[in-house]
Amino acid sequence: MTIAPEEQQTEVPEGHVRLTIDGQEVIAPEGELVIRTAERIGTVIPRFCDHPLLDPAGACRQCLVEVEVNGRPMPKPQASCTITVAEGMVVKTQYTSRVAEKAQEGVMELLLINHPLDCPICDKGGECPLQNQAMAHGRATSRFVDKKRTFPKPLAISSQVLLDRERCVLCQRCTRFSEQIAGDPFIEMLERGPNQQVGTAETSDVIDSASRTSAGDPFQSYFSGNTIQICPVGALTSAEYRFRSRPFDLVSSPSVCEHCSAGCSLRSDFRRGKVMRRLAGEDPEVNEEWDCDKGRFAFRYATSRDRIRKPLVRDAGTGELREAAWTEALRRASQALLDARERGGGAVLAGGRLTVEDAYAYAKFARMALRTNDIDFRARAHSAAELDFLTSRVLGTGVGSESGVTYADLEQAPAVLCVAFEPEEESPIVFLRLRKAARDRGTRVFHIGQWATPSVRKTFGELLTCPPGGEAAAVAGIAGHAADLDEALRTPGAVVLLGERAAEVPGLFAAVDELSRRTGARVAWIPRRAGERGALEAGAVPVLLPGGAPVSDAGARAELASLWGTDVSALPANRGRDTGEIIAAAAKGELDALVVAGVDPDDLPDPAAAREALRTAGFVLSIEMRPSPVTEHADVVLPIAPVDEKSGSYLNWEGRKREFEVTLEGTGALPDCRILDTLAVEMDVDLFTQTPSATGAELARATEIARRYGTPEAGGTGQQRQAPAEVRGADGASSGGGVVLATWHQLLDNGSLQVDEPHLAGTARRAVMRMSAATAHRHGIEQGGQTTVRTGRGELTLPAEITDMPDDVVWVPARSPVSVRSALGVGHGGAVTLTAGSPPGEAQPAARGEGDRA
Repeated sequence: MTIAPEEQQTEVPEGHVRLTIDGQEVIAPEGELVIRTAERIGTVIPRFCDHPLLDPAGACRQCLVEVEVNGRPMPKPQASCTITVAEGMVVKTQYTSRVAEKAQEGVMELLLINHPLDCPICDKGGECPLQNQAMAHGRATSRFVDKKRTFPKPLAISSQVLLDRERCVLCQRCTRFSEQIAGDPFIEMLERGPNQQVGTAETSDVIDSASRTSAGDPFQSYFSGNTIQICPVGALTSAEYRFRSRPFDLVSSPSVCEHCSAGCSLRSDFRRGKVMRRLAGEDPEVNEEWDCDKGRFAFRYATSRDRIRKPLVRDAGTGELREAAWTEALRRASQALLDARERGGGAVLAGGRLTVEDAYAYAKFARMALRTNDIDFRARAHSAAELDFLTSRVLGTGVGSESGVTYADLEQAPAVLCVAFEPEEESPIVFLRLRKAARDRGTRVFHIGQWATPSVRKTFGELLTCPPGGEAAAVAGIAGHAADLDEALRTPGAVVLLGERAAEVPGLFAAVDELSRRTGARVAWIPRRAGERGALEAGAVPVLLPGGAPVSDAGARAELASLWGTDVSALPANRGRDTGEIIAAAAKGELDALVVAGVDPDDLPDPAAAREALRTAGFVLSIEMRPSPVTEHADVVLPIAPVDEKSGSYLNWEGRKREFEVTLEGTGALPDCRILDTLAVEMDVDLFTQTPSATGAELARATEIARRYGTPEAGGTGQQRQAPAEVRGADGASSGGGVVLATWHQLLDNGSLQVDEPHLAGTARRAVMRMSAATAHRHGIEQGGQTTVRTGRGELTLPAEITDMPDDVVWVPARSPVSVRSALGVGHGGAVTLTAGSPPGEAQPAARGEGDRA
């Protein structure tokens, strides 16, 4: 704050100091950096190494200012990014001190001695701090006449990040981000003096004329793209974007990430109707200024060559799909759905990547057009206990609610317990916030799992090991076996984070609910997919009306019918089928039609049963963007718009609404809500969901209705199941004495939304099969040796990785390289057999990928 002359004698608040900057008196908090205090009063000091979210380094020396303390001037200019304010300090910046101005000019001259003058071809040209500050704070002419040093370029820090070393000004932003924020200290400062450069040990082969070499680790990180964005001089560039465009050629549009439930703010830059790059947006309440590589780079699926751009119908004569006009496809689909409604009925598998508005349109379409509550967004392992938990503990919570949890709560929490949740793999921004809390505030982060994953190590966490399927018992036994954790969870502000894998563990929801009630810790559910939280609120589940009221509530149905302009008798009142029940009913011929919204069978609990259901169903309508296993069985395929070509919103895991507008106009692609509205008209039903804005406004009114009637209590939608004495696999064989499977998704796998991103794929973590040394010894398996897990359904072979974990447990990634459920028929907690090696000549099982929504 600035002190007016008449207020100069105002008492300084406790914990603050009074100082003068360029003749202006300022009150600042103790410990604040001079450069931050100057920013608050509008004085911009040039800098390169300084970043508000990184620890001070004082590396570039561009922010030099003249400083006087206690009436005594310091002997030389000081770096304002490392010196903190003090009572009575007098600071003179380049605006009032020729000493500071000359020092800054000298530093700039030194930086430009070897920096190449390649601005016209540099990816940073046009948005470069070095360009801007050279003009504002540099000398008008150069005195350097010698030859600039050069290096071979580019050097691959990873398959995604390329380094032009001659551009580097040694600001250390990239190294500090990697070490402090991401916890991936693979990129370092190498050598000293004139040979000092940034890189990895693997890229140090041409540091000087001696061509020294050394061995080391490549830069492998889920957050490497942030180093490109914060590099102030274009030394780090993206392999995919490099030389593709100039910043001044691009049009920027704010957007929201569609890949997970973090709800990251993004900026999409496009040219000539094509998105060229994505950057992390600045949102202090959510992703701060960071983004994971999946959100930053995985957007080219929208321009994939196999994208479906016209409706497809299956030809009665040939049995093949062919392109058709919208009129023909809609009429064929509407007639088939009308016929199905009069016979066995239809059901909707909505998937987990829908916007809130699209999810509401599917929920309304199911009730009004199909007249059924058979709809579920959970295109993954699920349970009745999970649905109870979601309706009783998650539905209706959000930012500002008493029981809601936010990113800020995680950062301030004294303790956080992660249950059936792998933060770095399933919600990378949550992981960054946990690491920040642990590193800066001493938050204790506990994990219940099978092995010390990177998430455990990088959050300075404490691991409570248990066998797969034993998480419920581990949670229930915290008071008896982990007294320190139990005490930590009783501390006000403690949080329990629950992942989607909890649905695979019988009794876990009940155990977490009891833990929360006993300790007072708040619980947050963090799904992996972007649209799941919004789909719950929109009623895309078999027990909730759109808006969140129970389907059994006559009053809520009556008000909703009035809002929709229909008779209440037309709305179904009975509980609908969930995803598993829908698939089982379709396989038995009890359902005549399925509406599938981008669901991949390989993600479902039983992929074989899902494919059988698709084959058996009388009619399959697939609403998707790219071909999938559902397309093979679809009678009609309707193409939809990707995120960049429509507007809408997501609800992130906090319950925070994340709105976005159209990035690419005029493509002709239609959002799901518009397609469903047109299809319903063909069925003589008016949904009034022509646009996302109109759909969202109606959902808001439906939500107001739901609030008047409440939500189902726990136990009202299904029955909590107790954990069995022993874990059983899909074939019913007990795992007692055998090997139990642990599995979850890695962030970068063979998902369909990562198509056409070979550089991104190159940074994926290696797929291995983990087991303890004792387990490996018992089965004759050596480190790195090919190892096979089998069930009665199939087998999967991967290299072995000896890991400190419980015996008789084997861990494999869920979809790297193939779908575990498709290959083995079991998921987390399933029984498998383990053998060394693989049968000669047998190929690996193939799977398409995550593919829930494209």
